[in-house]
Amino acid sequence: MKIVVQRVQEASVSVDSEIVGQIGSGLLLLVCFEQGDTEDSLHKAIDKISKLRIFDDAEGRMNLDIQAVKGEILSVSQFTLSWDGTGGHRPSFEKSMAPQEARLKYALFNRELRNRGFTVKEGTFGAFMKVSLVNDGPVTFILQF
Repeated sequence: MKIVVQRVQEASVSVDSEIVGQIGSGLLLLVCFEQGDTEDSLHKAIDKISKLRIFDDAEGRMNLDIQAVKGEILSVSQFTLSWDGTGGHRPSFEKSMAPQEARLKYALFNRELRNRGFTVKEGTFGAFMKVSLVNDGPVTFILQF
């Protein structure tokens, strides 16, 4: 499981020129499920994301988590993260989880984030999406579980 975490001032995702998910300040998550990912790795990811202290405190230091700043989450499925960049120049996505299984894991991931009290907006799984964001910092991390 790979997740790109971006601290944003705002972000949105659209499908066919229609916004399907939009947030203000918070986190944009690009989420990729790979073969062999389990619910355990999914829960580890959620735990890590919920505790990441990447928002500024009163002194401007990254010391606050998303709950402390009452931030929102925009979750976007992103199977292309499964390519590791080795080999040729044409990406291969054979490490990606099968779409049917990944769709279920993605739904569970978002549901579990909501169960922890987060406001979560989503992209449309499997759709061609356009993501817009104002990266705050920029602050971007790549997590792997």
